Amino acid sequence: MVRDMIKISARYEGELRCVATHEPSGATLTTDAPRDNEGLGQSFSPTDLVATGLATCIMSILGIIARRDGIDLRGMTAVVEKHMVADPIRRIGRLPVVVTIPGKLDDATKKKLERAAHTCPVHQSIKAEIDAPIRFVYTADS
Repeated sequence: MVRDMIKISARYEGELRCVATHEPSGATLTTDAPRDNEGLGQSFSPTDLVATGLATCIMSILGIIARRDGIDLRGMTAVVEKHMVADPIRRIGRLPVVVTIPGKLDDATKKKLERAAHTCPVHQSIKAEIDAPIRFVYTADS
């Protein structure tokens, strides 16, 4: 069952560049094929957007939990690495994410956030063939 539908339209500009429009808001973004795949690499590639979607989805889910529980996560960061593989076909092979959360949190809150991160819709949509571990760093504990 589809709960929500958002339309995004894309137009090919030539030279392996596309412009996508988020129809509800009118926001646009440009993609460019990466240099290692015949592109200019001057913007996010489509696979970069998958990686970006994963990192920002995780933080959005954590933000929802934090807002509900009155936790301030401002300053939280996520770094995702996109590792491509070529065999048997070119695809994303690995998307490890490191989420850094500032502030002092108790163990129960940390566990709740870590569990919630794995429920992010992007993480849930990634094929099993893509290794997508999530590691947490709590800076108040350093």
